[in-house]
This record gives sequence, structure tokens and C-alpha cells, in this order.
Amino acid sequence: MTTSSPLPPTAALSPAKRRRTIAVLALPIVAGMVSQNITNLIDTAMMGFVSATALAAVGISSFANFMCISLITGLSAGVQAIAARRKGEGRDSETAIPLNGGLFLSAVIGIPASIVLVFLAPWIFTFLSTDPAVREVGVPYLQARMVGMTFIGMNFAFRGFWNGTSRPSVYMRTIIAIHIAQIGFSWALIFGHLGMPELGALGAGIGTTMSIIFGTALYAFQAWSIARGNGFLERLPRRETLRNIITVSLPASLQQLFFSAGFTVLFAIIGRIGTSELAAASVLLNISQTAFLPGLGLGLAAASLVGQALGRGDPADAKRWGWQVMRVGMAVMTVIGLPMVLFPTPILGVFLHDAAVVTIAKLPLQLAGSTIMIEAVGIIILNALQGAGATKSVAKFSIGLQWVLMLPLAYVIGPVLGFGLIGVWAWFVFYRFITAGVFAAVWQAGKWQTVKV
Repeated sequence: MTTSSPLPPTAALSPAKRRRTIAVLALPIVAGMVSQNITNLIDTAMMGFVSATALAAVGISSFANFMCISLITGLSAGVQAIAARRKGEGRDSETAIPLNGGLFLSAVIGIPASIVLVFLAPWIFTFLSTDPAVREVGVPYLQARMVGMTFIGMNFAFRGFWNGTSRPSVYMRTIIAIHIAQIGFSWALIFGHLGMPELGALGAGIGTTMSIIFGTALYAFQAWSIARGNGFLERLPRRETLRNIITVSLPASLQQLFFSAGFTVLFAIIGRIGTSELAAASVLLNISQTAFLPGLGLGLAAASLVGQALGRGDPADAKRWGWQVMRVGMAVMTVIGLPMVLFPTPILGVFLHDAAVVTIAKLPLQLAGSTIMIEAVGIIILNALQGAGATKSVAKFSIGLQWVLMLPLAYVIGPVLGFGLIGVWAWFVFYRFITAGVFAAVWQAGKWQTVKV
């Protein structure tokens, strides 16, 4: 086994060079995420040509798919935290060992889980829709997506490795290739082009899964070319390393599961206020998620920088990186939030064509845009903590604040007290302030600096 010296200290870097380092890591990640969002919009547009029933079925199934795969996508956090730590320690020949473990666990968890979920899909849909036509279309689509569960876990493990070892450009070009393939496969199978059968919504599910499998093969080819010297497929991790991956990943997976389930409950609460409010909230959430992609990309960059600094044995620099990325994120998100504040009606008009619904959504959008820089604090520090391996703390505070504080009070403020969508959204924004404050306090306390991975 060969090792190199730990990475040189970065504390002496000038603020400008530190910002440049952040940008180099974050920009490819953001580019990949933006491509995914664009692809989702194109996929949705293609389904709109099939039928309203197909569009509704795919929309509901996609959310169910997100919840089902959350327990395997958390592997990315474990792989990234350990790979970044090994890189910081100068143990370059071992940085791909956690990736090997992530791929192994993806197969061990994903194969049986996907088989079970394929059979459970009809039962799952009884909770998602009461419309028989939506169920008829949605069940096969969801089953087609579940077939790809193992490969989704592997792709997230690869993402954690590439980002953790400061190679985000590999992630970017691969995810863009995956999305281009998804558009091509789905177009052919939805509409029956290029000699393919015309399968409608089922074709979209098969096309998406095919693109995911293509992505796994592409990731593996690049890893074989680039990362053999890092231990890729050389051997499985020791039991201790596998245990570390699970210890770091499981809380992250549970946090994702409860996060997605929490939004399901939030939409159910808003649905009790009114249909127009529910439509407005759906658009508000989509706009916010799109606007927040740079914040998430910066968070993943922070995770790598923090993990590498801890690997160098420099916890003080790890803390500095967290605050530095947070400040950059606040500045970037302030700029992104300005159009939401200044031009809410034109932005909403792209998605909403009912003037009454636009009126309902206008003030909440302005509120979201004017506070989005504070929300950036929460998401960046959350990811920085995960990069340090402190996923248990992240899960504890994230799940607790969402389910004990945010959701119960949202129900009281909206349906019970009658403050409508504006009241619920104002509370939702304030809850994000609380979340940002809690994670900032956890970061400042520094207990995460002693986590071993």
C-alpha cells in the first residue's frame, strides 16, 4: 500500500484563493444539478403530450420513487465523508475503498429492496391516488423506476467519491450525459420513435431507468481509467470501514426520508386550506428548489473541504472552510433571490395562468426571495456537518425541527387559525431561520471536529 503526504495546510491561502477553491469545486456540481432540473422539465413536457392522467401519474410516482430510494441515496454522504478524509490524510491509494463499499452496499440493499418494491407498487399506489386511471398508468411507471434502485445507489456512491476527492468535473460531465441519454430513451419509448414501441408513461419509466444504468457504466469506466491507483475495485473495505459507511450514511438516509415525507404532510396541510393554495404552493416549491441549487452545490463543496481539512488534522481550518463557504453562499443567494422579490408576477406567470392563483403566490414568493440567503446558511452548514461525518447530529436536529416544530404549527396556523397560505409560508420561512440558527450554533460548538470516520 502506498500513501502520500497529507495535503498541505490551506489556512494561509488568501481569501480570494479560498473563494476560487470554493468556486472550482461548486460550479461543476451546480452545473450537473441544473442539467437535472432542465431534464425534469423536458420529461414533464413530453408527458404533457401523452395525457393529463399520465402527467399526474408520473408526478405522483416520481415523488414516491424519491421517498423509496432515500434509504440508499444516503450512501453518498458516507462515501464522500470518508473519501475526503482519506484524501486529506494523504492516503490517496485508499480513497476509492469507501467507494467500493458504497457499491457493495448498493447491491446488498438495492437488489432485494427493488424486488420487494416492484411487488408492493400496486399497494403503495392505493395511498397515492384514488383515481383508477391514474393508478393504472402510475403503477407500471413506478415499477419500472424501482428496477433501477441498485444503480441509483451506485451512482450516488460515485458522486460522493468524485466530490470527496475534488473531482466534481467527472460528476458534472457524467450527470449531463445521463440526462441527455434519458431524454433520448424517453422520447423514443414514450412516442414510439426509432422503431421502439409506443409505451407512453411506462416508456418514460423504462427510459429513465435505462439512462441510470448507462450512467453507472459510464461512472465505472471513468473510475477504472482514473481511480485504479486509488484502490477502485482492488478490494472491499474492512468490516470497520463498512461499519463506518453505514454509521455515516444511515442517519443521512433517514434524514432524507423524513424530509421528503415531511413535505408530503406539508402539502396535505396546505390542501386543507384550498385547491388554489395547493397549486400555488407546488409552484413556489419548484421555484425555490431551482433557485436553491447553487446553495446545495456550495454545501457539497463545503463537505469535501471540511472532510479534507479534518483528514489533514486541521479542525480549525475545517471550521474556517464552513464559515467561508457559508458567506459565499449568502452572497450568491442574495443575488438569486432579488428577481423573486422584484419580479414575482412575471416569474409566477411562467407556471401559473390563473390570475387569482398568481395573487395568492405573489407575497410568499417575495418572502422566500428576500430570505433565501438565510436558508443558505442552513443547507451549507448541514452539508458541512455531513462532510465531517456528523450525520447523526444533522438527522437529530433536522427531523426534530421539521416534525416536532414546523409541521404541527403549520397545521395550526393554516387550517385551524385560518391564516391561509401566506401564514403557512411565513411560518415555513421563519422555521428555516430557526434551522439555520441551530446548525450555525452546532457548527460553532465544534463537537463535530472529533468525529472519526
